Amino acid sequence: MKRIKQEIQFEESLKQRLEFICEFSKVNPTFIKGSIRKIEKTNLSYIEPHKVIVKNITLLVFNYSNDVYISNLSKKIKLSELEAYLKNI
Repeated sequence: MKRIKQEIQFEESLKQRLEFICEFSKVNPTFIKGSIRKIEKTNLSYIEPHKVIVKNITLLVFNYSNDVYISNLSKKIKLSELEAYLKNI
């Protein structure tokens, strides 16, 4: 089986919002683009979210979503609550 990895571009408005929130919270983010992973000759695919690393915490974000996932997909907050979260860590 052959696995195919296809990189996804950050939605520009999402990246700008994240940069603005991080700048306002006085933290330096590291952005890692997400990807689509497919298994050739099947209909199986997985969308790997974009990663934003802030103060050794990985935040997961998807394009066109207002949710931010903290470390994994089980804990999420709204993008509007991210600034308060960053100031408390």
